[in-house]
Amino acid sequence: MARVVFMGTPEFALPSLHALLMAQDVVAVVTQPDRPAGRSKRVRQSPVKQLSQDAGIPVLQPKRLRGDKSAISTLAAYHADVFVVAAFGQILPQVVLDLPDRGVVNVHASLLPRWRGAAPIQAAIRAGDEQSGATIMLLDAGLDTGPMLAKREIALAADETGGTLHNKLATLGADLLADTLPSWLCGEITPQAQDNSLATYAPQIKKQDGEIDWSQSADEIERMVRAYQPWPRAYTHWQGARLTIEAGVVLNGQALPGQVVQQGNSIAIGTGDGLVLPALLQLPGKKRLPVDDFINGYPAFIGAQLGK
Repeated sequence: MARVVFMGTPEFALPSLHALLMAQDVVAVVTQPDRPAGRSKRVRQSPVKQLSQDAGIPVLQPKRLRGDKSAISTLAAYHADVFVVAAFGQILPQVVLDLPDRGVVNVHASLLPRWRGAAPIQAAIRAGDEQSGATIMLLDAGLDTGPMLAKREIALAADETGGTLHNKLATLGADLLADTLPSWLCGEITPQAQDNSLATYAPQIKKQDGEIDWSQSADEIERMVRAYQPWPRAYTHWQGARLTIEAGVVLNGQALPGQVVQQGNSIAIGTGDGLVLPALLQLPGKKRLPVDDFINGYPAFIGAQLGK
């Protein structure tokens, strides 16, 4: 078994850590510091920290590895053969990349070089990609620019959401890691350089990115709604309140962008091209309601103009 230091933070990283615990000697885990979360702002441990503590593995939580000489010295003292990263949340400085003999292996949630960056799962759905997948790569000083060790693809479902694809790729990435890492450690894999001319970038998503631009096409909005479920969730404004929209069906027809119109026994919302029929609507402090129930409770919604 190889000596491994694992770096990860959110739930996406858990299947990869599980895979390593089953097959390798995980000598330490590095994860983000405990932070306030939720409406209560209660300080919570990361999912990776919780699993690591349950497994009796030492946990390091540097605020930033870059410039933290103490944390870097501690990592060096583990004499790990390889570091494995899965959604850690920090860019590693070169001094850390140089520590393990077999480099730093990363589990990335896209088919590189497509969708480098922090939010490849949501980007694939928003772009209407027919497939996504996981890539096992070596980290270098760039942002997801290092050479690749293995890739595995899956088809995207027509109703794929950010949440469902997250779970699929977390499992796929862990399985691919388990299959790839032993061969890499034994010197049986020749890393393959990425074609930079094919690279696309998926920047980090912020909560305000979920606001719907009704001038976009119905297809674009429908994909955005799915991509941003369960976070940050797509939303618009109605009567000064934030209105969250989930799921949707694209319909033929036309109305002013953001205008709510009668559509048979239900409603649809106009866009720059076509109509969107939402499935669930939610006002702040209220329950998520099927669109028909929402209309029954708020009949004035029909004919409304959505947006700021």
